[in-house]
Amino acid sequence: QRFSAGANPAPVPSTNPAPQADNGNMSVDAYRKKHEITIICPGREAPSPFMSFQSTGFPSEILREVQQAGFKAPSPIQAQSWPIALKGSDIVAVAKTGSGKTLGYLLPGFILVKNLRHNSRDGPTVLVLSPTRELATQIQDEAIKFGRSSRISSTCLYGGAPKGPQLRDLERGADIVVATPGRLNDILEMGKVSLRQVAYLVLDEADRMLDMGFEPQIRKIVKQVQPKRQTLMFTATWPREVRKIASDLLTNPVQVNIGNTDELVANKSITQHVEVTTSFEKGRRLDQILRQQEPGSKVIIFCSTKRMCDQLSRNLSRQYGASAIHGDKSQAERDSVLSEFRTGRCPILVATDVAARGLDVKDIRVVVNYDFPTGVEDYVHRIGRTGRAGATGIAYTFFCDQDSKYASDLVKILEGANQNVSPELRAMVGRGGYGGRGPRRWASSNDSYGGQGAYGSQTRDGPSFQSSYNNSSSGNQYGGAPSFHSSSSNNQTSGAASLPARLV
Repeated sequence: QRFSAGANPAPVPSTNPAPQADNGNMSVDAYRKKHEITIICPGREAPSPFMSFQSTGFPSEILREVQQAGFKAPSPIQAQSWPIALKGSDIVAVAKTGSGKTLGYLLPGFILVKNLRHNSRDGPTVLVLSPTRELATQIQDEAIKFGRSSRISSTCLYGGAPKGPQLRDLERGADIVVATPGRLNDILEMGKVSLRQVAYLVLDEADRMLDMGFEPQIRKIVKQVQPKRQTLMFTATWPREVRKIASDLLTNPVQVNIGNTDELVANKSITQHVEVTTSFEKGRRLDQILRQQEPGSKVIIFCSTKRMCDQLSRNLSRQYGASAIHGDKSQAERDSVLSEFRTGRCPILVATDVAARGLDVKDIRVVVNYDFPTGVEDYVHRIGRTGRAGATGIAYTFFCDQDSKYASDLVKILEGANQNVSPELRAMVGRGGYGGRGPRRWASSNDSYGGQGAYGSQTRDGPSFQSSYNNSSSGNQYGGAPSFHSSSSNNQTSGAASLPARLV
């Protein structure tokens, strides 16, 4: 069993270990059933999952880093994707956010770097593409943390920051490059990096990259990577657009699904409260929710517009301590806000959907959807910021009459996660609205983070993030009818007038 990419790598450990005590000596079939693992690899036998870290055969320095991080056993996506990756096969891995996907592709990449021993000054061996700079920097943090003892160098390329330091990192040499497509294309056009040595290509959050309009840039990048490579695609959903690019870029991949990929499902570890209300009642209810939390509890509040983010954060900071993050913030401002949020110095983060994916803070207690997003897929990813890494969480969602077109799909999400559905929400499904009444909301433009805007080569927020909602129809895994989707962009209320006097 050998890596298929690159020349003459060393053999890798057996991919069929015996069941381990970590999982009660359960059989492979029992393990897969318990964790809802399904594998699609026609004509081939799927390797058994690594049910313990000891069974992986990873070098001692990597195992030591994993143990020091406090992990007791591989997550399901890690357990099943590692043996496949170590065989050199292309992989499509479909799993919810917060499931451990980052180490699922990084650790096999470390092994390949050590085996191939390329000169890093001639270009990276591993290339990871990420949709946002927040996610890219978090992947880089993990690469540094777990690759340090193996002497694996890495750098991160993203827009919104000066190119100079990134170019100097490339000149010094980097075994692993984590990049957003826009910035990487900029540097490729400058001739400052070569991808001819890339033997291991990862597309992380592939569905979000397509949503953000990155497909042309991804294809342009891949053309500069050798055809004889190993490609891994990690995605939280499996719509038709992702299946298409997977068929184009991957060779005979093994597909690993964790959970049901035929329909959108929410994390069952999250208690979801959907409250049918009006825009004028949001502020009062938000104040009640925040007062109920233990002092210092981390809370994310999602708004639909940058203006509302700034306004809410200003009002809340007077009493609770809050900061805002959105596409108009500079990279230095965003780094500072996220640092204060992670450390708890500022426990409330008010955000647009820029933080709906990629933000990996383990101890977020509560998510509040102040404005409902323009689609239930984004609802699922928003609330997925809590209940991560085996923890539980709570999500509150304010649902107004103008959100009624999402009521039917939202009820399916709630029922699929065994959550209570209020009579008011069920009534909206039947009537297509909550009583057909309510004050007219002020018009406001959607917040957008184009794939060619803050995260790409341009410096302004572009339209492509908004277009991800307009074009989010997606089929199920087997090419059936489109599943949950939104057909058009929907302006969200600012709701500023609803804030109680003590917040305003």
